[in-house]
Amino acid sequence: MTTPSIELKPSSHPLSDAEREEILASPGFGRHFTDHMVTIKWTEGRGWHEAQLVPYAPLSLDPANMTLHYAQTIFEGLKAYRQPDGTVATFRPEQNAERFQASARRMAMPELPVDLFLAACDALVTQDRAWVPGSGEESLYLRPFMIASEVGLGVRPANEYLFVVIASPAGAYFPRGVHPVSVWLSEEYVRAAPGGTGTAKAGGNYAASLVAQAQAAEQGCDQVVWLDAIERRWIEEMGGMNLYFVYGNRIVTPELSGSLLPGITRASLLRIAEDLGYEVAEGRISVDDWRAGNEDGSLTEVFACGTAAVITPVGSVKSARASWTVGDGQPGEVTTKLRKALLDIQTGAAPDPHGWLHRVG
Repeated sequence: MTTPSIELKPSSHPLSDAEREEILASPGFGRHFTDHMVTIKWTEGRGWHEAQLVPYAPLSLDPANMTLHYAQTIFEGLKAYRQPDGTVATFRPEQNAERFQASARRMAMPELPVDLFLAACDALVTQDRAWVPGSGEESLYLRPFMIASEVGLGVRPANEYLFVVIASPAGAYFPRGVHPVSVWLSEEYVRAAPGGTGTAKAGGNYAASLVAQAQAAEQGCDQVVWLDAIERRWIEEMGGMNLYFVYGNRIVTPELSGSLLPGITRASLLRIAEDLGYEVAEGRISVDDWRAGNEDGSLTEVFACGTAAVITPVGSVKSARASWTVGDGQPGEVTTKLRKALLDIQTGAAPDPHGWLHRVG
């Protein structure tokens, strides 16, 4: 089956420059959306077809749409940054495309070709490039997603799907500076188990996490930290972000266990930390290791990483049995250094030695 080209059907009534600039002055995160979206259909026996860039608009769903009943839905998240010369670049979109394929395989959905994923993102960024903010770590956040579009009831993979890319301007995640978060160790709930859907960016994973996040808030914490599903003692993730533990010059992140999401920021930081001369490792870290390391001073910093916030320092930990402070409770030197190094590459303020930036247009 041939890969379809994307037909451009731009809006005849995009937002005015003044209205757009007013939004870009304070975009927040995920609150405003650009003028267009890209949609591509998949039908059994026909493959991918009807690839279009069209005005941003609501989707029309039949009450018997299979996604509403059986949750065949996956998504990705990546960013486009304005470069110093005025051009725009996305960060490692090929990795998002490949992870999207992996999520589709796990959820019994069709795999979108990598080149079509990239073409869809490029088309939207090119059309709505005026929406890409132009200062600091501000960016245009892209949300590709796919849902089952077949109408009917019956527990089985659908035979029709819809792929969509939308975009939202994103301000600095920490507009008043980077502040450490407090975390709640969830011993009652688990995010995922080996053999489950933890390695897929599936909507159901996030729905299942909300009750634990609400529990964290009830305990006065900003985020939840997930433990392994079997022993409930090994650290896995923080909310929807990967975690890193800093032991002086040695940086460790929990190894991929079959239930952790393989984060693209996580993988990038492994390489950047090594470039900066740190010793890096993937391994197993228990709750007791975390607490003891902070008590004896060997564990100096902890941070989480992901597309939205880039790097988030962890300042304090609370569980049903204990609570403790990470380091001095403030963003550490290594956390700050890695965050700056990654952002400098993404925004073009530093060289891109690994060819991670994908120029658009």
